[in-house]
Amino acid sequence: MNNILALIGRKKELFKSDILINENNLKNIVSSSSFLVIGGAGSIGQAVTKEIFKRNPKKLHVVDISENNMVELVRDIRSSYGYIDGEFATFALDIGSLEYDAFIKNDGRYDYVLNLSALKHVRSEKDPYTLMRMIDTNIFNTEKTIKQSIKNGVKKYFCVSTDKAANPINMMGASKRIMEMFVHRNSLDMKVSMARFANVAFSDGSLLHGFNQRIEKNQPIVAPNDIRRYFVTPQESGELCLMSCIFGENRDIFFPKLSEELDLLTFSDIAVNYLKLKGYEPYLCETEDEARELVKTLPSQGKWPCLFTSSDTTGEKDFEEFFTDAETLDMKRFENLGVIKNEADFDEELLNNFEETLNNYKENLSYNKEDIVKEFFKMLPDFGHKEIGKYLDEKM
Repeated sequence: MNNILALIGRKKELFKSDILINENNLKNIVSSSSFLVIGGAGSIGQAVTKEIFKRNPKKLHVVDISENNMVELVRDIRSSYGYIDGEFATFALDIGSLEYDAFIKNDGRYDYVLNLSALKHVRSEKDPYTLMRMIDTNIFNTEKTIKQSIKNGVKKYFCVSTDKAANPINMMGASKRIMEMFVHRNSLDMKVSMARFANVAFSDGSLLHGFNQRIEKNQPIVAPNDIRRYFVTPQESGELCLMSCIFGENRDIFFPKLSEELDLLTFSDIAVNYLKLKGYEPYLCETEDEARELVKTLPSQGKWPCLFTSSDTTGEKDFEEFFTDAETLDMKRFENLGVIKNEADFDEELLNNFEETLNNYKENLSYNKEDIVKEFFKMLPDFGHKEIGKYLDEKM
């Protein structure tokens, strides 16, 4: 934890005081409740699962499509926390499948359902097929699982949004903003809450996680020098989600109070901090070829080749924000947690047309990216998407 905090430029845990103030209430509620965590073997899902587990829930079921990550989650929990008095079980299921529907039909009785499943990478919008899977995962599977929760009498449904949903410029952020609209419609039938938060440091697939892979594989470190991001630790991501799930009022969106002046960091700055902690001095290269060649010799001299460049790919936002000027905030309830207060804001006709059009595309097995982008603009007229034609997969 301390090393991660040093990397992201902070000296203390962000939510520590809020957790301490509310800990007794958290323990009482969690220990007397049953939980389903969807997408629980991903980085954020694992963090949330641990936060619930260590407060001794009556029942904790975890669903995820990744069998291997689920195995590691169980090993990690057993090694760190041991066992609980209540029921703990994991299920390697795709929530879009009939098998998952059978699971919910035969059990499905929970006080709280937390949906952490998501396609979170901007690079996933590069082709229409992966983009359609992102829409299924981020929007339609949320719609499906929230309706199942309503039918089964679940007390509260939580799902994770993203900071990229505030004034979105990429399809990932826009998909989460549209998801929020679908959630608002369902909030008329059940209490819901959400969270928008920063990049989770060293989460699976993140650039920081990639730094570990590059060192392990003796490869250059590459990072943009003009993209600024907020970061939270894995534990903080779990705390934020649990706090929103337990204490959020209907349609509340929780977010971390982070200072633009103090907490926005470039990836290149973090790369420099990371290498110093690993005992290496960054060596700045001019080209990919130079970096690939020098990694054969420089590490033995205590230096690591780095390529820091400006971003030139589709969907990258210069900086992150958690809320828009049009949203109403409660900044007083918690010390380090902000809350966006929402009315039920949705257009029934727009939602129905979007769902019908996208389902028709899927049924006909025929669509292109332009078709999908057009539907996004109908939902979000101010959508700031610009197609540059170059994606992260085309870079080292």
